[in-house]
Order: sequence, then structure tokens, then C-alpha cells
Amino acid sequence: MKTNPLTHLMAMTAWLLLPTPNADAFTLKELSAQSKACIACHKIESTSIYEHWGNSKHFRGNVGCFECHVANANDADAYEHYGELIATIVSPKDCGKCHEKEVKEFADSHHAKGGRILGSLDNILAEVVEGNNGFVTEGHPHGVSAAAVSGCWQCHGSQVKVLKSGKLDPATWPNTGIGRINPDGSEGACSACHTRHEFSAAQARTPDTCGKCHMGPDHPQLEVYNESKHGIAYHANVDKMALDSPKWVVGEDYNAAPTCATCHMSATKDQPVTHDIGMRISWNNRPAISVRPEVSDAKMGLPGKDVPWQKRRANMVNVCINCHNEDYVNAFYKQYDALIDLYHDKFAKPGLALYNAAGPLLRKPKFSNKLDFIWFELWHHEGRRARHGAAMMGPDYTHWHGTYEIARNFYTEYIPELRELAERHLHSKDPEKKKAAEALDKLIEQTLNAKNHMWFLNKMDPAERARRDKARSDFKARYK
Repeated sequence: MKTNPLTHLMAMTAWLLLPTPNADAFTLKELSAQSKACIACHKIESTSIYEHWGNSKHFRGNVGCFECHVANANDADAYEHYGELIATIVSPKDCGKCHEKEVKEFADSHHAKGGRILGSLDNILAEVVEGNNGFVTEGHPHGVSAAAVSGCWQCHGSQVKVLKSGKLDPATWPNTGIGRINPDGSEGACSACHTRHEFSAAQARTPDTCGKCHMGPDHPQLEVYNESKHGIAYHANVDKMALDSPKWVVGEDYNAAPTCATCHMSATKDQPVTHDIGMRISWNNRPAISVRPEVSDAKMGLPGKDVPWQKRRANMVNVCINCHNEDYVNAFYKQYDALIDLYHDKFAKPGLALYNAAGPLLRKPKFSNKLDFIWFELWHHEGRRARHGAAMMGPDYTHWHGTYEIARNFYTEYIPELRELAERHLHSKDPEKKKAAEALDKLIEQTLNAKNHMWFLNKMDPAERARRDKARSDFKARYK
């Protein structure tokens, strides 16, 4: 006789013992009959999965297959499997039955909203510019781009579609994107970081776990970390990191190096673990012009809108002072803010103004103009690299992969393309085009004659030129 899942869960709750001292997880008195039946088969048919589960805290807490995969009859992805209703996907809503605090924090974070990239500028690139509608499935009868399916969606998450047969559409599953949109309406995938079926905290604490998504030309956090003193210390002392410590408090359980988790999520002597990775970030460097995190939280309707950046910075400083003194940390933040100011004032703000001014002269499909690509890479690739490099103390990414490439492309690609665009329409018979070209031409000249760019016109301030000449002479004398 089949057990009603709701009845089983109520009974399961009655079996709960006290929480373990260093975690919010619970322990069951014994493994359920349903999970024992699952294991009897999967131990033979899915040996690796069984072994991974056997190494997990779930195993030691008598939390088995059924407790995680059990489904209700009204669940969109529920299906009958040997007399039990189960679901393939274990969503944050499922995890939240035991890990309520962690799931609530995660749901309030930008990680959980990663799937909202669907339909954004980035996804248009993968779906239209790079891709086509050649991947046709039952869930996508009009086709979808394989570039988006195997690229964007695997980090950001896809909207998982359930077919009439109860199976999951192959264009949307498998998928462990951090912001996956699940059939039960929840957003996110805990298994993006806590890889199933071991769900290892130690693995989630390693930089390589974050590096599955946080790497590459537009957000090279993993590469920046590996270049930084933090990454160097970690790789040299990984055996001293106590990654499998249940408590894992920086300064108490380890002090050899920080990982991504140390800074953005893990416990300090004064702060508990948080699964909202924005609570220690004082700049959101994703857009063309960086914004404070409470601004982006408000845009997404997240409760973080009420947490000012100063509080978040104080949270991060509380992590830093476990290894650095206060003066060191404060000086680092002055350097970081100064880089953000430089990027904004010299390139981002004037660059965006120029791009907007060029708008009336561009062909309408986005990315059908060379200028679209130049501007996109200026802020989305080079601009982010510079900002992330400074945020994480990666000098090569701040300079050579960042500000150098911004400057090179601004002066040798962006400005020439803007000038050509303006000149092409200055004598247009279309009065609107002519007016827009004149306005763009004027803005180009205003921009280049501003203090930040005067050097390009050989109009450097004489006093500044004299200082540069003296510095050059001093350098030659010093190393003569």
C-alpha cells in the first residue's frame, strides 16, 4: 500500500531529534522504509550515487532518497516510481523542509535570481547573434539555441519544463544553474554549489566550485583569485584549511588563507554563515556603471534593498580583520573605490553618453553594428575585469586585462568608430539623422577635450607635462 507523502513527512517530523551543535540540520532516528527500498536497488544500479550519499551528513542523519525526492500528487514534475510519488528535481523548496534559514537567505540573494537572465541582452547574444532555433524539443517546438542551452543556462539556470509524459524537457534538463526556475515555482539550485549526492560543505568552500561560473573574459573571479595573494596562499596551504570542519570559523579553525566562501558567506567570530552572497559586497560591478548593492536589490524586489552598502562593507571588514589590521583594510578599500571612480569618470560615464548619442544613427537590431560590440566589450568584459581585479587584489587583471584594454579600445576602436558614424551622417538628407550626427560630433569633441582625455589631442596641461618630464628624468637618474 502506497504511503501518502504528506503523511510520511508529518511522521518524519515527529522523529526529529535535536539539531546537531554546529549546524541547522536534523537527524532522524532511523532510515525510513521507503528510503531503504530505494537503496536496495540504487546500491546496485547507481553505485556512485549510493557511495556519494554514503559519505554525506544525510547518510549519518538517516536522511535518504525518499526524504529528498518525495513529491505530492499536485507537483508538476511528480511521477510514480515503484509505488511512490517522487520528483527528479530536488528544489530549494524541498531543501527548505530542513534547511529553512539557508534557503530563505539564498532565495533573497542575487544567486537565486540568476535565471532572470532569460531574455536579457546576454541571452539575445546566445539566442540570436551566436545561435539559431535549431534545437527543437517537445518543450521548445519552435526551437531554441544550443548556445544558450549549453552555455548561459548552465550557469544562470533554465526554466525547467515538464513534458506531458512527466519527463523533463532535454533542452532544460540536466541543469544545475544557480538561478534555475523549477517546476514547483522556486528559484535556484542548491546543487549548484553542494554537488549531489554528497552535498559536501568542504567542496562548496573551495574556490573551484565558484569557478564553474565565475570565470572567463567577463567575470574572471577565479582567475583573479588565483593570481592574488589570497589564492597563492590557499594553494600553498590547502592542507591547513580544515575545509571539512563543521564550524569552519576563520581565525579559529583556519587562518592560512581565505576562499571565496570565507569572504562572502562563511562564519566569523562575530557573524554566522550567510547564503545571501550580497551581504558583504559594497559595489555591484555587473552593470556598465557600478551601483551600490541596495540599488540593484531594490530593482529586483529583494529585501536587501533595506541594507545599505556601508553595513555590507562593515560585514566584509569583519572578515578581513581576522588576518589584516584595520589600517590595511581601510587603505585597500580606498584603492578599490579609487579604481571604481577612475573607471566611471574616465570611461564608463562618457562612454555610455556617447553610445546613447550614437543611438539614432545605428541600425536597429542590437549587435548589428560594430559599435555595439565595441561598447559591450568595453564595459561588459574589460570594465568588469578591471573592477573585479581591484576588488580581489589581482593587479594583472586590474591593469593589463582591465584598464589597459579599456583605454586601448576606447581610443583606437570606440572613438574612431564614433567619428566615422558621425561623419557618415553629417550631410544626411534626413534632418533627424543630420541633427543626431552633429550632436554626436560635438559630444566627441567635448569628451576628448575634457581633462581625462586631453592628452589624446596633445593638449596635456603644461604643469602636468612638466611633472611627467621630471618623473622621467628622476627615473633615468635613479637607474643610470
